[in-house]
Amino acid sequence: MKTYTSNHIIFFSPTHTSAKIARAIGESIGMGRRIEIDLTTDENSSPIEIKDSITIIAVPVYAGRVAPIALQRLRRLKGNNAPAILVAVYGNRDYEDALVELRDETIQLGFTPLAAGAFIGEHSYSRPNMPIAEGRPDVTDLQIAEQFGKDCLTKLKKDETLSDFYLKGNIPYRFVGPSTPAAPVCTEECFACGECIEVCPTHAITLSDEGKIETEITKCIKCCACVKECPNGARVFDTPYTPMLHQKCAARREPELFI
Repeated sequence: MKTYTSNHIIFFSPTHTSAKIARAIGESIGMGRRIEIDLTTDENSSPIEIKDSITIIAVPVYAGRVAPIALQRLRRLKGNNAPAILVAVYGNRDYEDALVELRDETIQLGFTPLAAGAFIGEHSYSRPNMPIAEGRPDVTDLQIAEQFGKDCLTKLKKDETLSDFYLKGNIPYRFVGPSTPAAPVCTEECFACGECIEVCPTHAITLSDEGKIETEITKCIKCCACVKECPNGARVFDTPYTPMLHQKCAARREPELFI
């Protein structure tokens, strides 16, 4: 097997679910120096060169596709034929065409897909009174991710040419139309600590001259990082999708792996 000098863990993960899976896989591989690249709030456009590195790329699924902002951030990467483990994390509804889309995109970026996995993370719209995949990825998910990483390394050692593997999904990808602009809002409990400003992937949240939190709804991607990270529980996002998903996506789904 070719000698790899590093192990890149690359993710876009507003609510940390994709990051948890990516790290579990990366830690189980343990190949050389581990380098973590968090693209969640990074709007830099300078290229990122990946050389001689086993690379884990993890992204969230929005409406059965890779989150558009995640694709945009990934396009900084230059794969240089590095083997890539592709991960799509979805909120217990379905990942549909996300893995196929991620595979196609990473090939265009110069990576060679090694394997792929669809994992479950707590849905962005999950709320304490209406949970949707609450607490996922859990211990079982992370154990599966760790074993997946080991299995990927075994394949790499046996199959240096990295043969193609089956993936669920369709081409053309499912159509996703433009969504209606909307964003979380602050309640009276907000004391303008600024945590929501720090975690917003698109920098849609600012502090006004009057010291109030303001959100540009056209920039909001509805990831709800601000809702989940608010230390005072003062950010809320009311959407009819929460009760619908809570009801229809209650049955536990398990990771699906493709090697």
